[in-house]
Amino acid sequence: MAKSYSLMIHGGAGALDKVKNLQDAAPCLRSIRRILERGQTILKRGGPALDAVETCASLLEDDPLFNAGRGSVLNEHGKVYMDAAIMDGVTLDAGAVAGINRIAHPIKLARLILEKSGHVMLIGDGALRLARRHKMKMVPESYHITEQRLEEYKKIRQKQRGKMDALSEKKHGTIGAVAMDKKGNLAAATSTGGIPYKKEGRVGDSPIIGAGIYADNSLCAISATGHGEMFMRTVLAKHIADLIAFRKMDVESAARSGIAYLKRKVNSRGGVIVIDKKGRYAACFNTRTMVRGWIARNGEIHCAYL
Repeated sequence: MAKSYSLMIHGGAGALDKVKNLQDAAPCLRSIRRILERGQTILKRGGPALDAVETCASLLEDDPLFNAGRGSVLNEHGKVYMDAAIMDGVTLDAGAVAGINRIAHPIKLARLILEKSGHVMLIGDGALRLARRHKMKMVPESYHITEQRLEEYKKIRQKQRGKMDALSEKKHGTIGAVAMDKKGNLAAATSTGGIPYKKEGRVGDSPIIGAGIYADNSLCAISATGHGEMFMRTVLAKHIADLIAFRKMDVESAARSGIAYLKRKVNSRGGVIVIDKKGRYAACFNTRTMVRGWIARNGEIHCAYL
């Protein structure tokens, strides 16, 4: 049994691009640290990576500072619809959910889909029926809408920004977690409210296996954040895993090469966090900022946004 463990989480690439100093970024960094401490508790006592990433993702969903769960951005009709996915590197089992509301923790529903549905992805009403059947916590639609997101929506609506390309390139609030437990097992999780003022029915990369998330014990675990359409078009998470598999890249080189590929092929921006099968970790992004935190080999917690 491996003695070490690894954990890395993120709160979105570009989410703090307008922040001018560390003081303004401090609330997000404090939240990241607090959530890492919870995940570390699970891994330190020998808990599975899948539990660690689910816990970290659900806590990020609870925090209205991030665009996932409570605090998700609003779509063109002023509604919140969320996507999430979780993947087990041991078996390649995955659970994903898209286009849902009234669920406090989309990542927990994604895990329920992984374990109980016999499918990989459920959407909309079908996903909600499964949640009700298993007595998952339901909340009113108003639970997810914060004053900050409502003001953001009103400003966008006033400017009548019907085109998403320019807007979606500015803010990417997806949250995610990747972990390796003491047994050497890997897992990944992502969750998001999508992009502001998105069209009804739009689904991004977060719940798409191989695009916004991937985990394979023989390679790595990845969570991505960025312009979802571009991550789907490049299948970026799997691309990075393939760089490790076939080009024998180390985790840092693979993450860096993946983001360079994203820019070169589709001229897009975003970021990834990656942990490989030996517990080595890396983060790479081409936005100005990406909120993230990780646990070093000595157990110390580190947080950064630049």
